[in-house]
Amino acid sequence: MTPPSAAPIHPATAAAIAEAGRLLAEGHLVAFPTETVYGLGADSTSDRAVAAVFAAKGRPSFNPLIVHVADPADAERLVVVDARARALMARFWPGALTLVLPRRADSPVSLLVSAGLDSVAVRLPDHEVARALIRAAGRPVAAPSANRSGAVSPTTAAHVAQSLGDRVAMILDGGPCRVGVESTVLDLCHERPAILRPGGIPMEALADALGEPPLTSGHGGDAPRSPGMLESHYAPGLAVRLCACSPRPGEALLAFGAAPADATLNLSPSGDLEEAAANLFAMLRALDRPEFTGIAVMSIPDRGLGRAINDRLRRAAAPRSSATREAS
Repeated sequence: MTPPSAAPIHPATAAAIAEAGRLLAEGHLVAFPTETVYGLGADSTSDRAVAAVFAAKGRPSFNPLIVHVADPADAERLVVVDARARALMARFWPGALTLVLPRRADSPVSLLVSAGLDSVAVRLPDHEVARALIRAAGRPVAAPSANRSGAVSPTTAAHVAQSLGDRVAMILDGGPCRVGVESTVLDLCHERPAILRPGGIPMEALADALGEPPLTSGHGGDAPRSPGMLESHYAPGLAVRLCACSPRPGEALLAFGAAPADATLNLSPSGDLEEAAANLFAMLRALDRPEFTGIAVMSIPDRGLGRAINDRLRRAAAPRSSATREAS
């Protein structure tokens, strides 16, 4: 079947989910909602489908993808699951936690998913539409965020359409994403767990579950072991300036908490980190307009979900290579 030339947006009805599952099984790309951000889904067992994800996003081929499953038992067919992983799955799945685990020798997942690494990142999303789609496809679904590589992640179906245009066969609309920042990525391939990317599950909750605080930098090596580890990432077209108290001439001001009168938008007037996380990507997109010369962002407390917000903002503000600018 030849997919439509422009990606239609469909409310996530049972019929639409069934159609999306069929498209995935045939090797096409489908964008779908999760509790974190919208994902760009592909059959994780198909080299051709996974390669199409990298092409659609303009994503570097050394940047791994996360594989989404509908049940913890599905993950055990893909990766080696130890006692630590089972305990974390029981506590945080479904939810915004991705676990990086050793790849099983008989894992059906395409080697392209792991970008040449001996591990696979797996997650069970806390969104019924996402799980229903995975079940309808009948296979685990590889899904990075549904946007051009390096750009601001999408938290609505409209964001996906704006970013990817005709690069996907179908967009399932499940409304705005509840969490609004990507999942926390925890590497369990070594004796000491390590957070590779802060996200929707705070470090404090993981430390409580593990009985010790995880490392907060990866285990070394040149290639990223997870998505979201490139220095410049989640970036709007305009330059981003952090820890601002007020805007410079021409800048938009993205505020948090008590804000000056000239704030353009406020992530959370009450200083609620969950509200700020949910609003982050949508507000960065809303301020990425030609009438502004840049985006100034007020300070965010570096605790709980604030760590994930600050991680995304630091990467959005990082110097950009020519390749990153082109991908955005």
